[in-house]
Amino acid sequence: MAVTATASPRERFGGLLEQHRKIVFKVANSYARLADDRADLAQEIRAQLWRAFPGYDESRSFPTWMYRIALNVAISHLRDAERRDRHSLPLDESAHEAALVGGIDEPDERVRALEEFMARLDPLNRALLLLVLETRSYREIAEILGLSETNVATRISRLKQRIRNDTSFTG
Repeated sequence: MAVTATASPRERFGGLLEQHRKIVFKVANSYARLADDRADLAQEIRAQLWRAFPGYDESRSFPTWMYRIALNVAISHLRDAERRDRHSLPLDESAHEAALVGGIDEPDERVRALEEFMARLDPLNRALLLLVLETRSYREIAEILGLSETNVATRISRLKQRIRNDTSFTG
């Protein structure tokens, strides 16, 4: 969708969101395990992006701005979910997963291992790994996460070492 200079803010936002919609889904998929939770998180990310859009500086990269907001929303969502989980009774998820398995292609072992590894990471390292997998530059990652490039490089090096040491990747 081409957005002209005379487009309304709603049209400009809609065009940019459509152009970069995969960011919303990647973040939601990385921070929510269940389909309903992913859908809720994606909706909350879109809502927060819309609320923040009047403050978007068009001289800056839209995907970088979008990632920053999406990751902040996802991390807040994760913290809220952890608080809720402390006050609720666990369900027997194996029964639900067994019902869902039929007809859905299972990801290969390495993808599953990576998803499980990411789920064990703290929110900041999960965001960092997501951005690395997106092949974002250290400078862009630093800008999105509010870290120095040196800190990003150090954290990535440590994450790589954790991945090498994780037994689920060695089979």
